[in-house]
Amino acid sequence: MIGLVAWYVIRYPFERRARRVRIVAGGRSTSDTVGLASALLGLAILPGFYVATGVPAAADHPASVWSVALGTIIFCSALWIFRMSHKELGRNWSITLEIRERHELVSAGPYALVRHPMYTSFLLMGLGQLFLLPNWVAGISGLIGFAVLFLLRVDKEERMMLENLGSQYRAYMERTKRIFPYLY
Repeated sequence: MIGLVAWYVIRYPFERRARRVRIVAGGRSTSDTVGLASALLGLAILPGFYVATGVPAAADHPASVWSVALGTIIFCSALWIFRMSHKELGRNWSITLEIRERHELVSAGPYALVRHPMYTSFLLMGLGQLFLLPNWVAGISGLIGFAVLFLLRVDKEERMMLENLGSQYRAYMERTKRIFPYLY
């Protein structure tokens, strides 16, 4: 639960600032809404419900010290990447697939290694959740929520960036990977 609160505390100021910058392209689609809802359900609602109620208890498994320690390290790393991604994006950040007025390619910080470090952070949050929660349903729900969001959005996001930033984004794609440095 502390991780979910930290996630919101990191995101809130950027969300407030983003509302002040005019949107020039993009917007929320049905698939975008489904992806965001899946991520919210898997990374926040289901684990929060489990922590608050213990349901579904039938899917519980014994927790171990190493699992909690590893989950904490992974989740904290995810929050750090999440924070750095927001910081580097600045006024370009948007919760939906949008191009902001005077949108620029960001290739510093975590964006120097991967094109989508925010997705990397969601993947790591889901993985950390898997190790932290001693429940097969609540534990894996974050990875499933991330997968749905990623699969529904990443191709559209890259097409939108190519349409708006052209050869600059194509060159950036050639020198970076999507979410895993040097791998994918």
